[in-house]
Amino acid sequence: MVKIIVGGQIDKADIAKMIEEIGGDQVEVEIKSDLAAANAIKQGKADYYIGACNTGGGGALAMAIAILGRQNTASVSAPGNIKSDEEIIKEVQSGKKAFGFTAQHKDSIVPVLVKEILNQEK
Repeated sequence: MVKIIVGGQIDKADIAKMIEEIGGDQVEVEIKSDLAAANAIKQGKADYYIGACNTGGGGALAMAIAILGRQNTASVSAPGNIKSDEEIIKEVQSGKKAFGFTAQHKDSIVPVLVKEILNQEK
């Protein structure tokens, strides 16, 4: 089972529900503050962090970057700019543990992220 923590500043409940619907019994999802979410990853109490904000990096990833380091995080969308499915998949495959994006892109990004995270955990 993969434990995914939802942080960020916007749409946490919606994103958590999407993750649960996509991952089914393969995922455990919890909503936390950004600080608690990043610390859970660092302490090995969770596997991945997913969060949304208005910019895709600030409110979604600031604490994760500070606690986990930029090398373990990826902003996969920003206003007017969304990474391709292939680019998002490469970010997961490279070992990143925290992902941020703009909330309006959640319907495109969350399915790609969750499916690739589950592929990595097989």
